[in-house]
Amino acid sequence: MGHDARSPTEHWLLNAEHWLGFTRLPRYPFRMTETEQQILQTLRDLESAVARCRTENPPPPLLPIFDRLDAFAAQLPPGGNHDLRHYLQRKSYEKARLWLEGVDPEKGTCRK
Repeated sequence: MGHDARSPTEHWLLNAEHWLGFTRLPRYPFRMTETEQQILQTLRDLESAVARCRTENPPPPLLPIFDRLDAFAAQLPPGGNHDLRHYLQRKSYEKARLWLEGVDPEKGTCRK
């Protein structure tokens, strides 16, 4: 089983939404695992590279970014958050980024 550096309190906070019916609690970098931080940075790199595809010739290579995302996703602990794992498995990269940034991907950025 993978090692999760979170304290019992951090685990409780991350799961409180399920236990108490809260909406997603904000996720801050100091509460993310190193792997989650790497995933978030890679998702931001992907977003930037996709935006540059419209203006750069040749466009930036995207496959290495997808490979990094797959490698980081494989490092997530089996008991980690099922939402993040689901988004990454389904290649729902925008939803994964929003989730890591503390936004409910199902509600969008306006939180309505």
